[in-house]
Amino acid sequence: MHIVIMGCGRVGSTLAHILEDKGHSVAIIDQNPEAFRRLRGGFRGRRVTGVGFDRDTLTEAGIDQASAFVAVSSGDNSNIISARVARETFGVDNVVARIYDPRRAEVYQRLGIPTVATVRWTADQILRRLLPEGAEPLWRDPTGTVVLAELDSGASWVGEKVATLEAAAGTRVAFLTRMGEALVPEADTVVQDGDIVHAICRAEDLERINAAVAVRTEGEH
Repeated sequence: MHIVIMGCGRVGSTLAHILEDKGHSVAIIDQNPEAFRRLRGGFRGRRVTGVGFDRDTLTEAGIDQASAFVAVSSGDNSNIISARVARETFGVDNVVARIYDPRRAEVYQRLGIPTVATVRWTADQILRRLLPEGAEPLWRDPTGTVVLAELDSGASWVGEKVATLEAAAGTRVAFLTRMGEALVPEADTVVQDGDIVHAICRAEDLERINAAVAVRTEGEH
């Protein structure tokens, strides 16, 4: 499919290369023609100099044939405006915008624009390397409301059904990691030794859920 990217920084250029390697056609937009130097010599996609929310610029980039639009410039406002123009003016359904201010994420989500809150994501990744396993979520939605996190289930849950763990913790198990592979469990799936349990829940409930799981762990020792 054809994909239009606004912003030829490190993220934009990396996306362009990955998408092209996967067989997609790519057009990349940037106000600064010097930015295209980040593209490799063999890049076959279009390089369009201009503002990403300008209709003529988008048309030159082939937005009329685009299946997706990605806005990853350095400006939050430019990214959101461009994404809205791509969706509302040109009818591109699949749009994503990067933002730096996570406080704006909820507003943008209500506009129907999926966002990647760069600052929040980066902070989470750093915290996961600094703090013990399970202390920080693996993922959170841009509004920070929903998280995916490892549960410190411990050996005491080995042999129990996933449904039993869910009932005790008051949450939903999203998947298990078993011997390095992801497994989507059924209610009667039995937790095995070495399984890592991943739960999806509201961020405000994570501490309570881990505490509920820990009660079982402590009680078994």
